[in-house]
Amino acid sequence: MFDAVVVGAGPNGLTAAVELARRGFSVALFEAKETVGGGARTEELTLPGFLHDPCSAAHPLGINSPAFRALPLERYGLEWLHSDLPMAHPFPDGSAAVLARSVAETAASFGPRDAGAYRRLVEPFLPHWDTLVRDFMSLPLTALPRDPVTLARFGLAGLPPSTWLTRRFRDEPAKTVFAGLVAHVMAPLSGLATGAIGLVFALAAHARGWPVARGGSQAISDALAGYLKDLGGEIHTDYEVKRLDDLPPARAYVFDTSPTALARIAGFGGYYDNYRYGAGVFKVDYALDGPVPWTAEEPRSATTVQIGADSAEIGAALRAASRENRAPDRPFMITVQPSVVDPTRAPEGKQVFWAYGHVPSGWTGDLTDPIERQLERFAPGFRDRVLARATFGPPQLAVRNANYVGGDIGTGAFSGLQTLLRPKLSLSPYTTPHPAIFICSSATPPGPGVHGMSGHNAAKAVWRKLRSTR
Repeated sequence: MFDAVVVGAGPNGLTAAVELARRGFSVALFEAKETVGGGARTEELTLPGFLHDPCSAAHPLGINSPAFRALPLERYGLEWLHSDLPMAHPFPDGSAAVLARSVAETAASFGPRDAGAYRRLVEPFLPHWDTLVRDFMSLPLTALPRDPVTLARFGLAGLPPSTWLTRRFRDEPAKTVFAGLVAHVMAPLSGLATGAIGLVFALAAHARGWPVARGGSQAISDALAGYLKDLGGEIHTDYEVKRLDDLPPARAYVFDTSPTALARIAGFGGYYDNYRYGAGVFKVDYALDGPVPWTAEEPRSATTVQIGADSAEIGAALRAASRENRAPDRPFMITVQPSVVDPTRAPEGKQVFWAYGHVPSGWTGDLTDPIERQLERFAPGFRDRVLARATFGPPQLAVRNANYVGGDIGTGAFSGLQTLLRPKLSLSPYTTPHPAIFICSSATPPGPGVHGMSGHNAAKAVWRKLRSTR
C-alpha cells in the first residue's frame, strides 16, 4: 500500500507528489497522457524543429514560487531565461509601455503624470516580496502569515476591483498595462480582488522577471518528475483514471483534476455542482520566418507582449467573452515570443510565437482572423512571416487537457467569492467529503499558473493527515 497516490501530472500534481516524497512518504503518480506536464508541456505543433508550448509559456509565478524555489530543480535541467524586458504593451500610435525589472523604467514608460503614482503603489511591497508572496500564495490558513502587516496592506490595496485601484492613474498607458495584467486570469476588470492579481504580476516582474524555460515549459515538468523519481516516487503515464477502483490501495489520494472530474471519479454526486468555470480561450501557435515585425521598439526585446489598444478595449473584450457570450471583435491578447531569448526553440533564423484571445466557454468558432487583424495593427506585415499555424479553440483545449473545462485554462472562474474561496466556501479547500481524498489543482488556492503552490498547500494537508493516522 502506498502512503499517497496522486492523479494528474500537471505542475500541481507533480509538486504535491514531490513534497510528500521529500518527507518520506511512498508516492505513486498516475497521468492520463503519454507524458507528464499538464499546462507545462512542449511539443512540435506546427513544423519539425519548432518547439511550442501548448499552454503556459512565460512564468512570472514559476520563478517566484516559494514551492519551486525550495526544490533543486536546476539540478534536473531547469534553466530560466530572461529577455531585456519581461513584458511590453504596444499602442496603435507606435509607442509602448513596459513592465521592466526596474520600477523606475516601468514608471517612466507610463508618462510623467503617472510615474510617481506607480512607484508609490509598488515600492512599499518590494522589500517584503519574498515574505508577501509566500503569505499570499499560502492562503487560506495553510501557514500562519510571516508578515501580517504587509499582507493586510496588500489586501487593502488589492481586494477591491482593479478599476478602483487604477483611479490613481491619470493617463491611459498605466491603466491599459494594469488592465492587461488583470486579464491574464480572464477576470472582468470590475471583479473582486482583481487589483491584487494585477499587483502580483507587476511585483513578480520587478522581483525576478517573467522568464521562459530553456527548451520550453516541458523543462519545468521534467525537472519535477526527475526529482520525484530520485526521491523514490513512481510515475505511470498513459493511465486514465475513471474511478477509484482503477488506483492501487493508498492511505491518501490527491487529485490534480477539475472539481467536476473528481466528483465523477470519487462518486461525490453533486458536491461541486455550484463550482463555476470561466470563459475559454482561442490559442494560435505560429512558426515564423523571422521576428514579429512590431512597430514599437520595446516589444522586440520582450518575451511577453500584451495586445490591447486601451483599457476600454480590454474591458470590452473581457465582458464579451465572460458576460455577453460572444467572441470579441478586437480580442485582448497575451502573446509570448520565446525565441527572443531561446534559439533552441526553432531552426536558425526562425521563431516560434504564441497568442491567445478570450472567447465564451465552449465556443466553437474560429478566432484566427480577428487575432491576426489585431496583430497587424501593432506589427504590420505579421501575416507575411507566418510559415505555419496550429489553432486550438475551447473544444480542442479541453481534449488536450481535461482540466480546461470549456476551454477555461484557469480551471474555474475568477468571479465573486470564488476568486478567493475555491472550489468550495471553506477554510480547508484541499479536503473533500472523503477524509482520504484531497484536491490540489488550479481550482484550489492560490489558483491558476505554473507555480505548484496549490500542490504544495494540498500536500501539507495530506501529510498532516497521514502523520495523525500513522
